[in-house]
Amino acid sequence: MSRIKILIIEDELRVANLLKKQLENFDFIVEIANDGYVGKKLVERNDYNLILLDINLPLINGYELCKEIRRTNNQIPIIMITALGTHDNKVFGFEAGADDYVTKPFNFVELLARINVFIKRSEGMNFSEILRIADLEMDLTTKRVTRNGQTIDLTAKEFSLLETFLKNKGKLLTRDYIIEQVWKIDFDPSTNIIDVYVNYLRKKIDRDFEPKLIHTKFGFGFYCNETEI
Repeated sequence: MSRIKILIIEDELRVANLLKKQLENFDFIVEIANDGYVGKKLVERNDYNLILLDINLPLINGYELCKEIRRTNNQIPIIMITALGTHDNKVFGFEAGADDYVTKPFNFVELLARINVFIKRSEGMNFSEILRIADLEMDLTTKRVTRNGQTIDLTAKEFSLLETFLKNKGKLLTRDYIIEQVWKIDFDPSTNIIDVYVNYLRKKIDRDFEPKLIHTKFGFGFYCNETEI
């Protein structure tokens, strides 16, 4: 099996070099970019299995770089590693397309465990895994979604939200559960991010099609089903 290749995009040289050394001890191939521009060019030229991305970067910040990467690549796992640990920072990171968010200072063993989760997930998806409901299909390998044969373009977070619905078909999902599965953060009752993304999803997969698949049970949560329950 080929070795795993990781790109660290981090402008603090001490942090980047220490992390590189620690990861190389576990037989990862590691490259470093010390600003967002170099990071962008490396991602364009090379294939990586995972990216560790800081936010406060020179030239192109982590949020913008994450969005740039997601315009052409929805599959590579991106873990943001940053000292910016507020709820809003995390939401911005996930909205930009990050798969996970780790705040500094962090425990390397915990970070390694998170990395391994994404690596194992990628290695386990070397065959086509299809989720279906009605005339909607989601290919977890190619990240392609179709409805009635028409391709539906989804952002990384919309894809993750739809995947959560399809894997829990017919089950009522609370807001707490959805935000933990999709955004990996504790639920903040004041945020409307779930409603915003459910609306995004409905416009893309339900507005022009029948039957409607995403339903709301007011006061309880949301569910995906061919009929209301």
